[in-house]
Amino acid sequence: MLYICNYTKVTFQLRYFIKLAYKGTNYHGWQYQPNAITIQELVNKTLSTLLKPTIDVVGAGRTDAGVHATEFYAHFDVNSKINTEEVIYKANAILPDDIVIYSIFKTDDNLHARFDAISRSYEYHIYLGRNPFKNDITWQLIKKRFNIDMMNEAAKLMFDYKNFKCFSRSNTDVKTYNCKILNAEWTLEGNNLIFKITANRFLRNMVRAVVGTLLDVGEEKITLDDFKNIIESKNRKNAGSSVPAKGLFLTKITYPKNTINE
Repeated sequence: MLYICNYTKVTFQLRYFIKLAYKGTNYHGWQYQPNAITIQELVNKTLSTLLKPTIDVVGAGRTDAGVHATEFYAHFDVNSKINTEEVIYKANAILPDDIVIYSIFKTDDNLHARFDAISRSYEYHIYLGRNPFKNDITWQLIKKRFNIDMMNEAAKLMFDYKNFKCFSRSNTDVKTYNCKILNAEWTLEGNNLIFKITANRFLRNMVRAVVGTLLDVGEEKITLDDFKNIIESKNRKNAGSSVPAKGLFLTKITYPKNTINE
């Protein structure tokens, strides 16, 4: 008697997370674009060269052209265990100097770099004066004076709201404009005016629009009541201008406890 057995090849996927940073000046943001150079494209090419199968990294989000990240996470899947220290060393030798991989580590196979992030933090850097060494990483303003106490009062008002459509890029395809603001404050350190904000999620262009509107408060172009009315209007046309991308940094991404083990 002849027995015929059919064997199905099972492919196991191992998920790895990458912790990296980049200066966004020379790139059209994180996410791949067909006619522009992006960070995701270069990381994909580098890892694909080292690991041979085509690697497609999934980022924790997207940053716009010119925006920087001092902490960014992405994940990718492979069929077998890798020597992470060797891959980090070789990848950093291939990548341009304005992109660096800090670590690569194994995670739970279901952990998603984007959808499992529970908060993100940004900073916006303004330099009050001129500094050629900070031109790519700050928005430089001359002879500007801001009422920082009033700007912080306005920032606190955002804790009372959920819908921030007024700060979202127009025609953005999202299911909800709701965000939970966890922290928002301005600090002045010498000539460095810095805005820090943390939320469970952000809308497209949101931080740059928030900064532009809060600066209007600081210049006393609008009042605190005006700021509240802008949020409640849910109309982008009522908010302030978006500030330049070069002063914006993604600084931290958090995940559920015990899911990230670097």
